[in-house]
Amino acid sequence: MTIEIRNPAEHEWRDAMRMTMAVFGDEPRDEDFERHNKMLLRERFWAAYDGDVPVGTAADFPFTLTVPGGELPAGGVTWVAVQPSHRRQGVLTQLMRRELDDIHERGEPLAMLWASEAAIYGRFGYGLAAPHFEMEADCARFAFRDDPGPQGRVRMLSLEDAVEPVMQVYDRVRTTVPGFIGRPREWWTTYRLADPEHWRRGASPKYVALLELDEQPAAYAIYRVKGDWEAGFPKGTVKVVEALADSTVAERELWRFLFGIDLTVRVESRLDPASPLFLMVVDARSLRLTANEGLWLRIVDVELALAGRQFASDQSVVLELRDEFCPWNAGRWRVGREVARTDDAADLELGIADLASVYLGAFSFARLAAADRARELRTGALARADALFRTERPPYCPEDF
Repeated sequence: MTIEIRNPAEHEWRDAMRMTMAVFGDEPRDEDFERHNKMLLRERFWAAYDGDVPVGTAADFPFTLTVPGGELPAGGVTWVAVQPSHRRQGVLTQLMRRELDDIHERGEPLAMLWASEAAIYGRFGYGLAAPHFEMEADCARFAFRDDPGPQGRVRMLSLEDAVEPVMQVYDRVRTTVPGFIGRPREWWTTYRLADPEHWRRGASPKYVALLELDEQPAAYAIYRVKGDWEAGFPKGTVKVVEALADSTVAERELWRFLFGIDLTVRVESRLDPASPLFLMVVDARSLRLTANEGLWLRIVDVELALAGRQFASDQSVVLELRDEFCPWNAGRWRVGREVARTDDAADLELGIADLASVYLGAFSFARLAAADRARELRTGALARADALFRTERPPYCPEDF
């Protein structure tokens, strides 16, 4: 079987998208094609063709990713799918090969994705980079420790009126948290604040609550309510699409609002691992938190990625990197004030996916070594590397794509 990997021609693009939607069991709609045509770039959309039939796809958005101390361009990998008829025949590997080569040729040092199946992407050099918690909290047991009482004001906004104030809050937070992506206005209106009926899955339309402190936007929640009744009693669920606050006070008041919505008994949300909520409440167990691997990161160009990241100490460490899929990264690298190849003896040995796991600050080299994911070659190297890569807070990515 001969497979051709290429960008679809304009007249072929819709058929390639339709194939991807079918793999995920989605029903294609004209409005979906129009939405995706706004944000996807055809030159960054790859399709695998068996003859003239699309049998696989992979695409990436041209994102900007917040990294410790700065921002870097990153390909946001998405639309990855292979027809059931062509699974386990190397189609995905060919798509990943072409896509990572393209990102590398563009001079973008990072690629990232959310995995529909977590077991797939490690073999292509992606590592767990920004875990988060999934919360299914019990409203009846929700209460704050040493509660100072409500502060600020909450306003309900239409989706159209919400764009500017939520962008203000998001952009203030984005620069301080590794793992956040830049969102242009069109991303907000096309995806995050869009609300086609088939996205609701039996829940309400999207609502937006804006918290103001000192008459300034300080937090927001985008959410739905899925109503339910049992023996005459309300059993609804608040399904939080996104909740973001720019201070501890704002976070407390935002969750006070969400847990106080009438006719509901549960709040479901993704939760930043650095959120103070766990320590704010009387009964942390009632939050019912489950760990999730979250964002996966692929270092496409080691030199550019490490040079674009801020380090926390003046020390340096020599890393021996393995990278079978992108061999231009393999070898010894001195990392510190300068990032460069070296012939010096290595201090630590690890694979490229494991370097991705420490890159944003989610894990330490010591934790990698404890899991047999890194090997210390010189005594004290783990401690030096951890001091070098230390971050003020763990990463978090509120956007899946």
